[in-house]
This record gives sequence, structure tokens and C-alpha cells, in this order.
Amino acid sequence: MSVRTQSSEQPAETVHRAGFACFVGRPNAGKSTLTNALVGQKVAITSNRPQTTRHTVRGIVHRPDAQLILVDTPGLHKPRTLLGERLNDVVRATWAEVDVIGFCLPADQKIGPGDRFIAKELAGIRKTPKVAIVTKTDLVDSKTLAEQLIAIDRLGEELGITWAEIVPVSATANKQVDLLAELLVPLLPEGPALYPEGDLTDEPEQVMVAELIREAALEGVRDELPHSIAVVVEEMLPREDRPADRPLLDIHANVFIERPSQKGIVIGPKGKRLKEVGIKSRKHIEALLGTPVFLDLHVKVAKDWQRDPKQLRRLGF
Repeated sequence: MSVRTQSSEQPAETVHRAGFACFVGRPNAGKSTLTNALVGQKVAITSNRPQTTRHTVRGIVHRPDAQLILVDTPGLHKPRTLLGERLNDVVRATWAEVDVIGFCLPADQKIGPGDRFIAKELAGIRKTPKVAIVTKTDLVDSKTLAEQLIAIDRLGEELGITWAEIVPVSATANKQVDLLAELLVPLLPEGPALYPEGDLTDEPEQVMVAELIREAALEGVRDELPHSIAVVVEEMLPREDRPADRPLLDIHANVFIERPSQKGIVIGPKGKRLKEVGIKSRKHIEALLGTPVFLDLHVKVAKDWQRDPKQLRRLGF
């Protein structure tokens, strides 16, 4: 078993490589946090609630020798709704198209049925190189980490997966994140950069804004709501008649929930929660777009949207 740590020597390479890497893992395995750490900026929505990533967010890592495009997919899981099935289809379609797959397994949780379910699916994808990434290493001691590394090595042997690398990282403590990028690069095909220098994601701005609002709306709501919230940005327009040195962007967005009873939870007493959602997301949106923003939020009911194909299409799934 070869486990990489920072002291490993890297071969010198002069060719330029560019390609796609995809992080997989059960919900809440640290995939989005890792994407953000590698890109060095917030491009993927992170939440301590599982199953928050809905769109394939690509983060772009620019290096002198390579361009690594990170595809962040929803967590693969056993689906219970039409939305769940659609999310799983997105995952499998993505796996078939990338150059390398990073399987994220948290250091602080033993390998469970959810991990095995994903590992079995990965075993069926023969050609794509697979890197096992042990996330959240800052939460465990060295003995627990060693046990997890051995367990991952065994899992590979058992299912016939040859790990190209096994890399322990901590995205929050920024440990071995650069090393991970260095180990992913040689697995990419040779070629010129696929995106202009300075681009961090190819996600449309409206989708990213909607995700930031959704992330803020998810925080602190009761456990029954994570899947019931969708956000659609209806319009983003520069405010007219503003002086050039004091621009303002008007953003009108709807927060959709499934049942009227959920409306009060999202809005909060006297609108306090919705106001907090606005303040919090506006700060992130202004940082993302680099301009002052006026954010207009409305909560609407889209009855049982997770099970209705027409509503799913309307909400962008």
C-alpha cells in the first residue's frame, strides 16, 4: 500500500496537462470543502447537512504545469424520490466522462454500507484511475488515521480496485491539499489549458448565486428541510441611474419549499430568519461578483416538487 505524504519526491515534468477530476463519496464526505480548498475560493456550496450539492459545480485549479478542472457531483445514495434518481444519474454520467476519480472517505468515520455501495459502483468503471482521499484528518489521531488507511487499502483489494494513490488530507487545516493536486496532475492527459487563466468555475453566475442563497437558507433550519429547499434567481439586473463609481446589482430570487407548513420555518418569527438568510448570502454574493447587491427574496410553495417531473424541470433539475 502506498500512502502519500508531503515528503514524497515528485518527478519533474515539463509537459502541460489539462483534464477533469471528479470527487465522489457519500453525502457529507467533505467533497465540496476539498473543491473550495483546491481552487482557493468558494465555488461549491458546503453545509454540515448531507446531500446539499445539486449542480455539477466545476472548480478550476490553475498551475504552471497543468489545469485541473474539478467536477463536484451530488453524493451518490440509494434514491427515495425522483430527484434522488436524477441526482444519481448525474453522478454516473459524470464518472464516465472524467480523467480521474477521487473517492473521498472521512477519517473520522469507519467505512460503512454507503461507502461500499459507491466503491462497488466504482469497481465497475475500469479505465478511469481512482485516488482514495482520506478527508477530515484534522479530526482524528494518527492511530485512527492509520487504521482507516489500512481499511481503504483492504476495500480496494476486496473489490478489485487498484488505487492510483491513497492520500490523507485536511481541507479545513489546509494539510496536504497541494500534494493532492500534484498527485492528480500526472493522471491527466497532456494538452493545453481548457479555460482562460483567472476563471475559477464555469457555472453560470445565476446558478452560483442561487446556491449561495440556498446554503444560507439551509443553515439552522430543522432536519426535515434540507431537501425541500430550492432557489431560483428570477433576474439579476444592474440598477439604472446609478453613478459609474457606485453600481448596484438588483437580484430577485425565489426560495421554493414543498408545503405551506414549511413557509414559517424558512421565514421565521416576524421574518427574522429570512432576513438573516438575505444578510448572510448577500455578503458571499458580493464577494463572488465583486459588486454591491440589493437582494430581494421571496418564499414560495411548489407542492411536492421533488416528486414532480414538471416542477423538477422548472427548478433546474
